Amino acid sequence: MCTPGVPMGESIGFGHKPGVAVVNFQLGFTDARFPLGGAPLLERAVSNSTRLLAVARDSNAPIATCYTGYNSKRDMPYWKISALDDMVEGDPSTELDPRTYDPNYDVAMRKPWASMFFQTPAAAFFNEEPVDTIIVAGCVRTSISDSPQWEFRTMVPEDGGGDQEYDPHHDNLRDVGRRYCDITTVDETIVWIEKQRSALNGN
Repeated sequence: MCTPGVPMGESIGFGHKPGVAVVNFQLGFTDARFPLGGAPLLERAVSNSTRLLAVARDSNAPIATCYTGYNSKRDMPYWKISALDDMVEGDPSTELDPRTYDPNYDVAMRKPWASMFFQTPAAAFFNEEPVDTIIVAGCVRTSISDSPQWEFRTMVPEDGGGDQEYDPHHDNLRDVGRRYCDITTVDETIVWIEKQRSALNGN
């Protein structure tokens, strides 16, 4: 599991039961109508993650998806990005992208800050399943660093996540790949999920 240009630390390796954490694939980040929406890396991430999520659902792997949102501007943290001020509950920018979200399968939750695991039920949901390997897609940096603190093996498909710009995306992956997770690809991750499905089915 190696992505060119992203140095690895020691490999963690996949475990036995996958879960998928989908972070911030909401219209405010994926739809070009919004100030932060439609960046090429995020479009690539949505396209690739759609394939990954379809396989995960077919394999009965648990999926938790989250969006950034607030009750009002009063309860927002001190972001340095003014465009996030519009992400009040009910605003279209908080709606999950229908390309990646299946309301009949995925568990959706709101998060107030950068990490999917901060003040949300995400860790409890994955522990209940019980999952040992979290695949993180979307806007991934802080969720990656939080995931191992809940004792999950953490896998990050490079082409299933994205940032507004190319350099921060790869800088973040170089850092987290040295410390917290294995950097892989969507195709490699799909192969592993399908192998786990075959093993569970006795094939």
